[in-house]
Amino acid sequence: MLRTFTLISFVCLLATNIYAQSADSLLKSVTDSNAFKIQNPAFKSTRIVLSHSTETQKKHDLDMRIRHHFGDIGGEFGSAHTLYGLDVATDLFIGFDYGITDKLTVSIGRSKHDELYNGFLKYKLFEQNGGSSHSFPLNVTLLAQMGWIARAPFTTNEFSNYGNRFSYFLQPIISRKITQRISLQVAPAVLLRKNTTEARDPENLFSIGFAGRLKLTKRLSFIADYTLVNGLNRPTNLAQQFYNPLGVGLEIETGGHVFSLNFMNSEYISENSFVPDTQKSWRKGGVRFGFTISRNFTLFKSKDKNIQSKIY
Repeated sequence: MLRTFTLISFVCLLATNIYAQSADSLLKSVTDSNAFKIQNPAFKSTRIVLSHSTETQKKHDLDMRIRHHFGDIGGEFGSAHTLYGLDVATDLFIGFDYGITDKLTVSIGRSKHDELYNGFLKYKLFEQNGGSSHSFPLNVTLLAQMGWIARAPFTTNEFSNYGNRFSYFLQPIISRKITQRISLQVAPAVLLRKNTTEARDPENLFSIGFAGRLKLTKRLSFIADYTLVNGLNRPTNLAQQFYNPLGVGLEIETGGHVFSLNFMNSEYISENSFVPDTQKSWRKGGVRFGFTISRNFTLFKSKDKNIQSKIY
């Protein structure tokens, strides 16, 4: 059965994040290995490159996340004239994720593109090796995200119905830690929207994401994710050509922050934007550099000495 789940999950590469509290100091603080269980998650961050992972925030932990996508490195809009995209910011994002419990995360954020505000609920339904028998083979997390476009309309009838400003992204995320170094993930999803480019572009857009993490060293991992959109229920011959989002990167753990250095073809950051609207291709110079900075804060410390805050 494990082989079957491994094949379904596909391999896409990989992720790591950072403890705001050093993992070394955490291990040294353990005096009784039976007092509590040190978790060993499939991913060390709640995000991979573009996509969400199955991880959630720990209870009372607040994650402040800043993400930045630059412009094309090559092609018509890149090269030295834009310092290989560094002169151009296609999207900026700042958001806050908070752990209501170890399994339930709430979030709010804002992107430059479309002046998009988004909020989500993320709930970890099952955990690998969890349950009474400690033998469940997968991590399963449910994501429900809403986006609201706050910008002025480009045309007089673009938002003729105010509800057209809203979109909804629903996704079950399934992952498995295959070995101590390799984790894989698969995540089917549906995007519900009204603001489409043309009549043949479906309002209910299906996608399926694949992702992975390869741990290179104690504090460095290679990560990647790919979202299949074209070839499902979206026609491939629309007037505007769209591409499947693909991102690769390195995650670096430091003493209190997570740095993620990424390359991707998606101009945008939120799933409500990059799933339906990636218009750049890796093969045509549409690759861009981006980075993520994540900082975790523990707002309330537990009085139970056996409960340790785990910063991802």
